[in-house]
Amino acid sequence: MVTLHEVLKHAETEGVAIGHFNVSDWVTLKAVFESASDRNVPVIVGVSERERQFLGVRQIAAMVTSLREEYDFPIFLNADHSHSLASAIEAAKAGFDSIVFDASALPLEENIRQTRTAVDTIKAIRPEILVEGEIGDIGSGSEIHDTARDLRLTTSVEARQFVEETKIDILAPAVGNMHGMLMRMVTGDTKKRLDIERIRTIKEQTRVFMTLHGASGTDDGDLLSAIAAGITVVHINTEVRIAWRHGLDSALSTQPNEIVPYKILPHVVDSVKERVAARLALFSSGPCPLSRANRILNQHR
Repeated sequence: MVTLHEVLKHAETEGVAIGHFNVSDWVTLKAVFESASDRNVPVIVGVSERERQFLGVRQIAAMVTSLREEYDFPIFLNADHSHSLASAIEAAKAGFDSIVFDASALPLEENIRQTRTAVDTIKAIRPEILVEGEIGDIGSGSEIHDTARDLRLTTSVEARQFVEETKIDILAPAVGNMHGMLMRMVTGDTKKRLDIERIRTIKEQTRVFMTLHGASGTDDGDLLSAIAAGITVVHINTEVRIAWRHGLDSALSTQPNEIVPYKILPHVVDSVKERVAARLALFSSGPCPLSRANRILNQHR
């Protein structure tokens, strides 16, 4: 099986991006996997600290591994927003493919110090794990927010310093993105807009893989421009959660007396699959479809 580093490198070379979708249950994992499998594109599944607490660290790792091995399919597992070294170590030992060590709420120098310690510690456990660090402010909570606050964007100067001193594999900058969505984004009345030139400059200064967190509700044109400017991984969570809730509401309203989970939950799977499929189609619409990239990578196993 190809590695996550190989998949990201090929996507970067070909100007496309890998979709990253957070999951909180088997239903969402099933939907994400089936969407990626239907399109024959690699995919990353993410679980935050709270999502890991709910699912179980070793349990979600076992589920993703079983899908990868049984179907010989490039699905990868990321420990999203790990705020403590202990949680990062737990994910590394459980077999995660990548870990986001997030100390972005701290002053830059302390963020650098803690992130470098995390990189050294994680790589000592399993050198092949990709470690991501984050700088800037993109808010918190993949939820529906009433208002948006001013967020501090990442500069290319601090991004270069951060990458050079921490030795991270992947950088998550703040470039106009934010966690969660405003209600007027849910209704489609407005979209998040990204600072594309900032993305391009940071990429030129750092030359590492870059992740766009908090991409739910972002203008499609901006997402394509961001990928062209250097974004290699795009995180979607709030949109997935909204689709999950809409699917459940629809199932319960059309089957008010149904109590059998396997008759109710397929509606949720279908709703999430529709949203994930649309995002995967967008992210892989660059000059080289990921399905072809996947075939190329498989030839070099």
